This record gives sequence, structure tokens and C-alpha cells, in this order.
Amino acid sequence: MRVLAVDLGSKRVGLAVSDPTGTIAQPLATIPAEPRATLAERLADVAREREATRIVVGLPRRMDGSFGPEAKAARELAEELRKASRLAVELVDERLTTVAAERSLLAAGMRREKRRANIDRVAAGILLQSHLDAKKR
Repeated sequence: MRVLAVDLGSKRVGLAVSDPTGTIAQPLATIPAEPRATLAERLADVAREREATRIVVGLPRRMDGSFGPEAKAARELAEELRKASRLAVELVDERLTTVAAERSLLAAGMRREKRRANIDRVAAGILLQSHLDAKKR
């Protein structure tokens, strides 16, 4: 039961995938968010290539729990992904995953340019691992 995680950004989309048992998340890649019209199909292709049986999409929430325009974009992408992949797609709270990814990369001593290139996929990995851990409980 391999799971693909998607961390949607305005410029880049971070991806992570679980191991076949659905226990351990691994950051996978970062792909361009544009062209937006083909994003769902490109993500569905990745899901097929990685033999994912489910997809989780990060749902951005503000610290007060409210939703902004980014959440609307995530919901729309999730719906498009359901149609393009024919897989179960779940929205998962992604609060603070980017902050955690940034801290992790800073602690590793990564330079700014490399952090920018890696932060989305690391955030997707954190999102996926927290989701997998919550499912195991």
C-alpha cells in the first residue's frame, strides 16, 4: 500500500512516497507547478510509476484553523487527481510542514539555494510521515 504525498506550491510541487508497507516516507522529487492544466495528469503518472495505491494532498490551514486561497487550490487539485488517477485521494493538514522542513535543512547546514530546491520535497516527506504515523495509531 504505497502512498504518494503531494505538497502543492505556487511554483513547485513537492512529492514523497512511502515504502510498500506504508510505514516509512521518503522525499521523492520536486516538479514545476506550471502548466497547471497538466499538473493532475503529471501527478497521476508519478503515482502509477511508483505504484501508489493512495494519494495524500497537503491542505494548507492558517494557524487559527481557517482556510485561505491556497486551501481552495489544494481541494481543486485533489478532485482533479481523483479523476486523473482513479485512486483514493485524501486531504491532510499540512500546517508547519514547510517550517519543519526549513529547520531540518538549516540544521543539516544546507545553503539557501539548495534549501530552496529541496524544501518542497522534504515538506512532502514530513507531511507523509506524519500521516502514516497517525494511520498506524
